[in-house]
Amino acid sequence: MPTETQLAEYMAEIREQVCSRCIERPPGAPPCAPHGKRCGIELHLADVVDVAHRVRSGAMDPYIERFHSDVCSHCANKTTNQCPCPLDYLLLLAIQAIDAVDERRAQRGEPAIPVS
Repeated sequence: MPTETQLAEYMAEIREQVCSRCIERPPGAPPCAPHGKRCGIELHLADVVDVAHRVRSGAMDPYIERFHSDVCSHCANKTTNQCPCPLDYLLLLAIQAIDAVDERRAQRGEPAIPVS
């Protein structure tokens, strides 16, 4: 499981690459929670990173299936009008952002994040 410092690096990359393209992002966000939007990325960042690390596929379908089974299945937003969250359509960008962080970590000689 990633440390808080590692999660912060993933979150920074996701905010730049993913949140900037979110059509549901409230004015002044991210973060979205203080603006009344319960964001799937903010709620489940560690789980989304774990999905990216577990799947490792050239196709998107395995990521989507794993995301729905491992993240959506226990999300607090599941029974609200905030489901599906923007992460459902932004998942590809989130996976790409996570991969970018992993590549930077590898270039710095840092160990890979273990899969939980």
